Amino acid sequence: MITVFFDGKCGLCSREINYYRKIAPRGVFDWRDVTEHAGDLEKHGISLVQGLKQMRALDSDRQWHAGADAFILIWRQLRWWRILAAVVSLPVIRQIANRVYRLWAAWRFKRLTHCQLAAVHDGPRQT
Repeated sequence: MITVFFDGKCGLCSREINYYRKIAPRGVFDWRDVTEHAGDLEKHGISLVQGLKQMRALDSDRQWHAGADAFILIWRQLRWWRILAAVVSLPVIRQIANRVYRLWAAWRFKRLTHCQLAAVHDGPRQT
């Protein structure tokens, strides 16, 4: 089972995850909204702020994937999305995808009130 941690208060994030939920095979994913399940991440040393900053997924081998790598993990399980996963997994494309994702995620984090409130509550130790 792959556990996906996403920001359920982000409209775009929720729409995308809801789409994946509809097309995903049963029994493959456990979808967790970090705003409701922050404790699940904290058990693994990942703060709510870190969970809000980028999507994360824990695979069946208990390995963590973040950002574009988490999307690749998801896409590999989805029928027509496997092709995109294969393309984005190519080394140069993967590097670009992860950089673009980090830029987008930072921009999104700065714009969303609940992310900023979490950052203020969490204090200066998070980058």
